[in-house]
Amino acid sequence: MRYTALIQVFSMFVMLLGLQSNVSAANDAVAHGEYMIRVAGCNDCHTPGYVEKGGNIPTSQWLTGNSLGYKGPWGVTYPANLRLLIQSLTEDQWVTFAKHLQARPPMPWFTLQIISEPDLRAIYQFVKSLGPAGVIAPNFVPPGGQIKTKYIDFVPVSAKYWKGFSHITAQ
Repeated sequence: MRYTALIQVFSMFVMLLGLQSNVSAANDAVAHGEYMIRVAGCNDCHTPGYVEKGGNIPTSQWLTGNSLGYKGPWGVTYPANLRLLIQSLTEDQWVTFAKHLQARPPMPWFTLQIISEPDLRAIYQFVKSLGPAGVIAPNFVPPGGQIKTKYIDFVPVSAKYWKGFSHITAQ
């Protein structure tokens, strides 16, 4: 009987170690995702006030989108609320989304496409861990449309690299 009890305790210990290992792996992915968000500069646009405060914004306020627009020849774009976006996607959907995204300036979508799949999954895990917060960013305003928010004039000196936008001409 003592031998059976010892085996049961040992089995529970092994099972708990396995669970701990899974928790550690999940925590590592979340920490790596936070690192990726920081070094990729996602907060610069997607977190209101982040740049103005030198990055001194609580994590609980990160990635909630922004109503401050970026105006250029393409119209006015707004940084998306990544926390609401991620909550609406599975991890696989997020990876596919990121790998195929083509967005208007100033979003560096071409950079997002070259981020490795493991790094994209870590980003997903981190943003998902933050939970939903904020509201959906304003809709894109086409050139000449009525702008109802504050915006930054973001006009390129030369548009020769801004392919895919038929209303932008190279100079």
